[in-house]
Amino acid sequence: MDIQNAQLDVDNWIKNHGVRYFNELTNMAQLTEEVGEVARIIARRYGEQSEKESDKNKDLGEELADVVFVVLCLANQTGINLQEAFDKKLNLKSERDKDRHKNNDKLK
Repeated sequence: MDIQNAQLDVDNWIKNHGVRYFNELTNMAQLTEEVGEVARIIARRYGEQSEKESDKNKDLGEELADVVFVVLCLANQTGINLQEAFDKKLNLKSERDKDRHKNNDKLK
């Protein structure tokens, strides 16, 4: 999956099934909710909290996909080419941080 095609897939889904995009504030609230669901699974499954019986069948991949879906919605409705933005960010991080983590004694 490349990001640009994913944005198109989401836009087509919205047009064919979703009626219209929720407004940006609603989608921001939705994103926060979805990130919270990811955090709950990770905190209980990989962190120190006990996992509740009701959470044991939750699919982390599905919840992460929900986050990606809403991010793609926000990019579409605000006119962001997320592929370009991601590529630019990765290049920036590659230049700026190329040695930073290699020299971090906490990661050895």
